[in-house]
Amino acid sequence: MASPLGGWFGSRFRAGTLFLSIAAGLAGGVLLGTFAFQMLPESIAAAGKPATIGGFIAGFMTVYAFDLYLNRGFMAGEGSDEWHKLSRLHRLRRARGSQVTLLAGGTAIEELIEGLSIGVGLAVDPSLGVMIGAAIFLDNIVEGISIAEIIRVERPDGASQQIYAWTGLIGLALFVAATIGWLALRDIADGVMGSLLAIGAGGMFYLAVTDLLPRSAKTQFQQSAALATATGFLLMLAFSGW
Repeated sequence: MASPLGGWFGSRFRAGTLFLSIAAGLAGGVLLGTFAFQMLPESIAAAGKPATIGGFIAGFMTVYAFDLYLNRGFMAGEGSDEWHKLSRLHRLRRARGSQVTLLAGGTAIEELIEGLSIGVGLAVDPSLGVMIGAAIFLDNIVEGISIAEIIRVERPDGASQQIYAWTGLIGLALFVAATIGWLALRDIADGVMGSLLAIGAGGMFYLAVTDLLPRSAKTQFQQSAALATATGFLLMLAFSGW
């Protein structure tokens, strides 16, 4: 429900930069706190540190490789020395899709990892699954708002249909992956379950540090981003003991 909800909000209201900064920062902090205080400790307890480290790296690199694929193997920020090189490269070989496709399509694929994390988390401990789900709920609302903002700029005609189509796809991908994770993986060995949690944590870490936190910082003063991120992080620390 979260992605279409964010899409609906973004299609009806103009989200200001301060709101986006706080929302993205809060979601990023919640994600960081979820895998730091819940997912990784559970993974270590079930699979041990070597498997947890290996799983985390695998999840991180999977999402990173997909990002590279969409951008034809080269990424750089606008403030970097390599930005002009990237601009020339994409003029010759365009990225695989528009900005909407890159963000929404990439998010839909990433939801598969996040959905599996919810399903596996529920199988390990219902409270863990709820914590992961709450973190991803906030993340998906922010993603839905961002997708709506981009579509309104790129495709003013028929924007609502595009917004609900993409955000609905993202929500469906998450739901299907979570269901598969719960039904198909709940009876597997504890060590494998712990490794899968680590894979999900690695993917979520990549999304937090490359998407949510930079987006939060660049849309407003870094101080508002830092306050929101710290709030989300400490909320997860407080809830992790319950």
